[in-house]
Amino acid sequence: MMASAADITEAGGTAVGVGVDVSDPGGGRVLADAAMSAFGQLDALVNNAGIPLVKKAEDITADEWSAVLATNLAGPLFCSQAAAAVMGSRGGTIVNISSVAGSFAIPGRAAYVAAKHGLEGLTKALAVDWASRSIRVASVSPGYVATPFVERTMATGNFSVEDLERRTPLGRLATPEEVAGVVTFLVSPAASYITGSSVPVDGGWMSFGGW
Repeated sequence: MMASAADITEAGGTAVGVGVDVSDPGGGRVLADAAMSAFGQLDALVNNAGIPLVKKAEDITADEWSAVLATNLAGPLFCSQAAAAVMGSRGGTIVNISSVAGSFAIPGRAAYVAAKHGLEGLTKALAVDWASRSIRVASVSPGYVATPFVERTMATGNFSVEDLERRTPLGRLATPEEVAGVVTFLVSPAASYITGSSVPVDGGWMSFGGW
């Protein structure tokens, strides 16, 4: 995170790195306060924090279940609450990074799938609750993206990059830039009438429907 902030600054932008635990309600408030202090206003929030868990459903412990839902579902709620509180009458946009796992199940990922399904529901609920405050809420549902996160998941041996490429109609993993491009669109004026919706960035994964 700090390295990313440094890269943005080096490229001529302005960025502030702040490390928090998003599963703690106070973490979101720290982030919102830091944004207000650095920029004077908060126009957009992207809830991108998440943790994986690859484990048979019958073997998931209470602590593991709680940890996944705390970060992947409660975290976006807490950060969104904090962001909405400082957006004020100007409104703003909240984008939740969901997953294709928010629309269907993937074997061995019960906790992750449950959290992402919950995040899709939260996106719709906040969009309805906060529309009168001019706050739009949408989600982005990536398929498999070429990131260290996915590399760690593949390291479990459950599947390979070849498996994913064969399963994806476009025949490759997404790049982070392709996901970021959709997020950039959603927070822009061009998406001013989009709220409560989920945008797939999955290379046709959900349209294919099988292994």
